Amino acid sequence: MEDLLRPIYQERASNSNTHGILLIEKNKPISPVTDNFDVILLVIVSDPNQAWFVKHYEFEGKTAAMHIVDHELLKSWIDTSTYRRSVEWIINGKIIFDRNEYVEKLKNELSTFPQEKRQLKQAIEFAKLTRSFSEARDLFDSGQFLDAFSKVLRSLHYLGRLAIIEKGYHPEVIVWSQVKRIDRETYKLYEELIQSDEAIDKRVQLMLLAVEFALSSRAETCSQHLIEIMNTKEEPWGYGELKVHPAVQSYAFDLSSMVEYLLEKNIIKVVPVETKGNSIFHRKYKANN
Repeated sequence: MEDLLRPIYQERASNSNTHGILLIEKNKPISPVTDNFDVILLVIVSDPNQAWFVKHYEFEGKTAAMHIVDHELLKSWIDTSTYRRSVEWIINGKIIFDRNEYVEKLKNELSTFPQEKRQLKQAIEFAKLTRSFSEARDLFDSGQFLDAFSKVLRSLHYLGRLAIIEKGYHPEVIVWSQVKRIDRETYKLYEELIQSDEAIDKRVQLMLLAVEFALSSRAETCSQHLIEIMNTKEEPWGYGELKVHPAVQSYAFDLSSMVEYLLEKNIIKVVPVETKGNSIFHRKYKANN
């Protein structure tokens, strides 16, 4: 396979802005990791004309996709789980070109999973979980049990990803087989929701309690990324100010539900600030250290 594709990637390897090239082969009939292509070529570059460019090929009855990705964009994908396939490509891909051991160092960094990057990923998944849980609870209270079931299932998905990150691993594209290997307790919740003979409303009610417990027990750990940002200044933060902070951008859409949950758990607090209006206050936030 590599020999057949050499004419395609050799030109890229000769470019001075190419850091490395990995080859990922399809290893089963249906392969979400490779988008069902027989092979993926990941070309990591700097200063490209496009941050992410893709070409598709056919050869001898097989298919290939070449992804040419700016190294800064790739790091962003890794740090924020924006494009989860990229993590698996780097971890499991075969290095076929590596300038100054760039790809080898990237593989090593992924295997060690530094604490600061783990904190960011925990905050992202936790923020999504707080929103999904809140929506599931509201749907359940409204008697919309099928929709609540769907939201609870999504909540368990975020919880499963959190459990994987806590154990020091990067979540894969296929999450539940990974959760089954790494965290049996979370996997059992998934089995109970899917396989139980109870009525749907009873299953949802039970899972809401389980997810609430899981959220509560993880709140302090998973909010550390946000708390450290809030502690960078003495003054309380306006919500709009916090929402546009560069370090929060990867979970800005779910920030409000995360903030409300952390208020509920007394991890952060409200600081009222007077406005020009009579008896109207700005609602600002501060870590409850």
